[in-house]
Amino acid sequence: MGRVAGKVAIVTGGASGMGKADAMLLAAEGAKVVVADLNETDGQAVAGAIGDSAIFLRLDVTDEEGWKSVIATTLDTFGRLDILVNNAGMIMLGTIVDTDLEAWRKVNAVNSDGVFLGCKHAIPAMAESGGGSIINMSSVAAIHGQSFVAAYTASKGAVRSLTKNVAMFCKEQKNGIRCNSVHPDGVKTPMVVKVAMGKDTATQEEIEEVGRYGNMCEPDDIANLVLYLASDESRFVNGAEMVIDNGSTITPPVGI
Repeated sequence: MGRVAGKVAIVTGGASGMGKADAMLLAAEGAKVVVADLNETDGQAVAGAIGDSAIFLRLDVTDEEGWKSVIATTLDTFGRLDILVNNAGMIMLGTIVDTDLEAWRKVNAVNSDGVFLGCKHAIPAMAESGGGSIINMSSVAAIHGQSFVAAYTASKGAVRSLTKNVAMFCKEQKNGIRCNSVHPDGVKTPMVVKVAMGKDTATQEEIEEVGRYGNMCEPDDIANLVLYLASDESRFVNGAEMVIDNGSTITPPVGI
């Protein structure tokens, strides 16, 4: 038996990077998986690679009606919802003084509004299924700040705080739903490497090259933590900030 056997998961941003790794591992451990993404070609490929236990659904996480449709289709197809991985996200370079309002709103719409909508509409479906686990992808930027990505830092800070709000709400409601946030440092994904290199695209060779010189883990490292939080092994973990950063957020003693 797999660690999430019999459970049903929605993974946003599931077409590539961390979302793909999450979807593949959850499926390998027995879950039925909904791969949700705007990227239809790669999303269909991920669902196809998993097989009969997965479907692909197109989702713009900033679209509330889209969320309602994805959750309704999930329930119609698999009969329940146990796991939501709010993984979809974006990043744009810019300090507080050179980030324009359009960029600010775009990043926060995806990273913050998207997580809000996912939590809002998943909770009733999960409660009907007897409980579940919501896993929100935040960042170390939400803990110690990063000057060069003002909008991203703010959006991930919102995810950090909203996660605690959801955890407390669900605990008070006694609906069996837990909510935790994951805070990676660098992860070897096309999105992170494109920003690091200031490019619109990144080859696999470039991803590996940047990964060798940065504090960057593999998508599978994140997926292993997501699997733990999705499973009943973490049944008493709720409202936690799960940092996965190889110590980058550790503050050294004063004077060192």
